[in-house]
Amino acid sequence: MGKDKLRKFAEIDTFDNVYQMEEGKPLKGKWAADHFNNNNPIVLELACGKGEYALQMARLFPEKNFIGVDLKGNRIWRGARTGVDEGIKNLAFLRIQIEDVMDYFAADEVDEIWITFPDPQPQDSREKKRLTFPGFLAKYKTFLKPEGRINLKTDNDGLYLYTVEVVENLGLPYYKKTDQLYNSEFYDEVLSIKTHYERIYLKHNKNINYIQFSLDSTSDQLTI
Repeated sequence: MGKDKLRKFAEIDTFDNVYQMEEGKPLKGKWAADHFNNNNPIVLELACGKGEYALQMARLFPEKNFIGVDLKGNRIWRGARTGVDEGIKNLAFLRIQIEDVMDYFAADEVDEIWITFPDPQPQDSREKKRLTFPGFLAKYKTFLKPEGRINLKTDNDGLYLYTVEVVENLGLPYYKKTDQLYNSEFYDEVLSIKTHYERIYLKHNKNINYIQFSLDSTSDQLTI
């Protein structure tokens, strides 16, 4: 491991806005009260990478709490460092395996989920690793409020079409759906937030897909 990565791993241990593995479990059901010291809605960014989306949303919506979730500490470092430097109190990060996310949040604790440009896991053999696989949706259902919405933003057409199929097969309600986000009626202040990689995709004229849906009418097919 390079010296810069080692430095970042050591530094995030000192940040009061980063929780890692087991140390985040005591906050289950208590994130708003014990970390954020308020009663505001909680929004997760899953597979957040550098936390660019969570960071920008925290700036835009001080009346909400944002938590970026990812395993790679050297990436989380960037968003966490900026959050510390700017004194952004409604932003935190959780360094865990996404597969274990249900162990860190209690029933009805989360109001909204964002999944921005995740690894599409295109091989059929890795379908269960896709963050919109029904098994993952079942995990989100354990802590997402019934009316809570899930947002997927991706440049990968295959993952988008797969997610649309999952949503339709499960009979889930969706509210927004487009394979041309920046030419659609849904383009707004939040959806205009661009990650580093999204800017690269757009320079190469890559279309950006987006779907927003909820789990409030989930069938029995959704099992962990």
